Amino acid sequence: MESPHAHSLRRGRISEPGRSYLLTAVTRNRQRLFTDLIYARTAIQQLRKIQGEGVCRSLAWVLMPDHLHWLVELGAGTLANLMCSFKSRSSVALYRTGAIRQHIWQQGFHDRALRRDEDIKAVALYIIRNPIRAGIVRRVGEYSHWDCVWL
Repeated sequence: MESPHAHSLRRGRISEPGRSYLLTAVTRNRQRLFTDLIYARTAIQQLRKIQGEGVCRSLAWVLMPDHLHWLVELGAGTLANLMCSFKSRSSVALYRTGAIRQHIWQQGFHDRALRRDEDIKAVALYIIRNPIRAGIVRRVGEYSHWDCVWL
């Protein structure tokens, strides 16, 4: 079921190549799918493949048990195409590894364009510290599902 606010997330969305965006995608019904190591690594592999195709440059990301935070510099294409591609490809790959054949991701995603003068490294640190704030680990290095170009 689509959130009653999903359409408002699309209003005003602009995809500007070269701009940095903080993207968030949530699993359907907040299912904690990525507590399973194989599922987490499968989703991460798809994220890395998309980046390798030049659609975006990943600056930082963290895959939490039920959502993804992804700081990207957008390349060719749109935010919608980027997220659609990631969700579709990761879902297919997850089904192949044994995930139940149901929608993996909630419809839509949240995006925030970073201002040119915004401290991108501070945003990246905020992202990778998400497992600490969630009480999953005490130090970033204890969590294995993240990456950051500056660390």
